[in-house]
Amino acid sequence: MKKDEPASESPSRREVGVAPAFIPWRFGLICGLIALALIALIGRAAYIQVLEPGKLIEEGDLRSLRVKAMPSARGIISDRNDEQLAVSVPVQAVWADPVDIFKHGGIAEPARWHALADVLGLDRKAMLARLEDNKSRRFIYLQRQVSPAMAAYVSKLKLPGIGLKDESRRFYPAGEVSAHLIGVTGIDGRGLEGVERTYDGWLTGEPGRRTVRKDRYGRVVENISLKQREPGKPLTLSIDQRLQAVAYRAVKQAVVDYNATSASIVMVDVRTGEVLAMVNAPSYNPNNRDQLQSFRMRNRAITDAMEPGSTIKPLVVLAALENDVADERTIIDTGNGLMQVGGSRVRDVSRVGKADLAKILKKSSNIGVSKLSLSMPVDAVLGMYSGMGLGEASGINLIGEAQGLFPDRRRWSDFERATLAFGYGISVTPIQLVRAYATLGAMGVNRPLSILKTEAVVPGRQVVSAANTRKVLNMLEGVTQSDGSAKRAAVPGYRVGAKTGTAKKAAAGGYSDEYVAMTAGLAPISDPRIAMVVVVNEPQGDAYYGGRLLHRFFLK
Repeated sequence: MKKDEPASESPSRREVGVAPAFIPWRFGLICGLIALALIALIGRAAYIQVLEPGKLIEEGDLRSLRVKAMPSARGIISDRNDEQLAVSVPVQAVWADPVDIFKHGGIAEPARWHALADVLGLDRKAMLARLEDNKSRRFIYLQRQVSPAMAAYVSKLKLPGIGLKDESRRFYPAGEVSAHLIGVTGIDGRGLEGVERTYDGWLTGEPGRRTVRKDRYGRVVENISLKQREPGKPLTLSIDQRLQAVAYRAVKQAVVDYNATSASIVMVDVRTGEVLAMVNAPSYNPNNRDQLQSFRMRNRAITDAMEPGSTIKPLVVLAALENDVADERTIIDTGNGLMQVGGSRVRDVSRVGKADLAKILKKSSNIGVSKLSLSMPVDAVLGMYSGMGLGEASGINLIGEAQGLFPDRRRWSDFERATLAFGYGISVTPIQLVRAYATLGAMGVNRPLSILKTEAVVPGRQVVSAANTRKVLNMLEGVTQSDGSAKRAAVPGYRVGAKTGTAKKAAAGGYSDEYVAMTAGLAPISDPRIAMVVVVNEPQGDAYYGGRLLHRFFLK
C-alpha cells in the first residue's frame, strides 16, 4: 500500500449508525399473532358473557353467597284440657372453625380452652385433640343444645373460631307419665317415637331461609332474600293428663306389689272412641337421654300381643245370643268341673254345676263357654271377635302398633274350638281388647279409637244388637258382685262391670310357667262411659288379681 492512499474503513465501523433492515414477513407474523390473541380474547369474552354467562356467576356465588337456615319452632302437644305435654325451648349449639382457630394462634392459651371444655362437660384433652385432628375443616359441632347460661359463658370467653348457633330443644313437662304416648325427638328435632314420630310432619312446620352476600372478611354486604319461617302446628290429644297421672301411679305400684315385669293401662271414652289414658311401667324420662333404652321406650299397650284369656268370654256369650244358640234362661250343665274334648280336657277352677249364662260369666266357667262355642259354627265366634275389633288396627295410627294373631284356617279340632272360647289360640294387644269392650259399652257400635281430641263423635258401625249387648253388660256387673270372679273390681256406690283373665305365656313348643293377668271393665254399667283394660305381665307370687288394680284406679 502506498503511503498517500487512504486506509479503508473496517466493517464494524461502516455499520455504526445504520438503521436495521425492515423484514416484512416478520412484521406480518407478529401482527397476525397479536390479532389472533385479540380475537381469542374477544371470543372467550363473548363465550363467557353471551353463551355461558351463568358459570362465572355460579363461581362467584359459591364464594360470596351464604344461606342461613332459620329453624321453626316445633308445635306444642297438649292434652284435651290444654295442659302442655311437649314444648320447644330455645337453646344453642357451640361450633368450631378449626381453620380459623389455628389461623389466629391455635390453642396458645390453654386455660381459656380448658374453661370451654369444662363448661361444655367435655374432656379437655379429647376436645383439644379433636381440634388438632380437624385442622382443615371449617365447621364441627362441639356441643349441641346447651342452655342459655352456658352459651353466655362461652360467648364471654371470646375464643377465635368458636361460634354459637340457635337451636330448639324439646321439653316434656309430664316426664315419664306420658313418655310412651308422647314419644321423644332426636338431637335434630325429628320425631323418633310415639306421637312425636307419627305426627312429625304436622308438628315440624317449615324453616325459614335468609340469603345474604358476604365479602372476604365475612361481613354482610347485601341481603338477597328472606323466606319467613312457618312454625309447627299445635296438636291436641284426647288424653286427660289427670287420669294419665293416676293410671301411671297405679301401674307403677302394681309392678312393685306383684314384682311384675311390666304393667299397662288403656282407658277409652265409650261414646267417642277417644283414648283418655295410656300408660306403661317401667317408663323413662324423655328429658334425660341416658334413659332412652329400648326396653323402657316400648309402648306395650300397642306393641305387646297376648292371649286374652277369660276376658274374651263375654264375647262368646254375646255370639251365642246373636246366633240364637242360647238365651239368658238357658241352663248349661258344667258337670264336675272336668270335660273331655277329644284327647284333651277342659277344666274349671271350681265346680259350677248347672248354670245360666250370667252364672257362667260370674264364675268364669271354661266348660260353660266351651259348650257354647261347640254349639255354633267356628265362624260365628271368629266373626264376633273380628266385628268387635280384634285382629285389626285400632285406629290410633301410632307407629309400632301390632296386629296380634287372628287365625284363619280351614279345619278346627273340637279342642281348638273349645279353647278359642276362653282366650287361647288368638293374641290381641291391650288397645284391641279395650276397643272390644268399648264396643260393648256403646251398645254394639264399633268405632275406631282416636288419640286426638275429636270435635264430633265419629260414626261407628252397629255390629251386634243393642238388646243382646245390654244383657251381656248386666251379666258383667254380676261378675263384680261378692261371689263373682272379679269382686275386687267392685266400687261401693258405683256400678262397675268387669271380667278378669289369666293366660299362660306362649313359649317354644308350648307354654311357659309365666303368665299374664288382666282385667277389662266398663263403668258405669247403667250407661257406660269408660272402658278400661289393665294388664300385669309376669306377676310373681300367688296373690295377683287384675281386679285389685282396677279397684285401686276407680277409687282414685
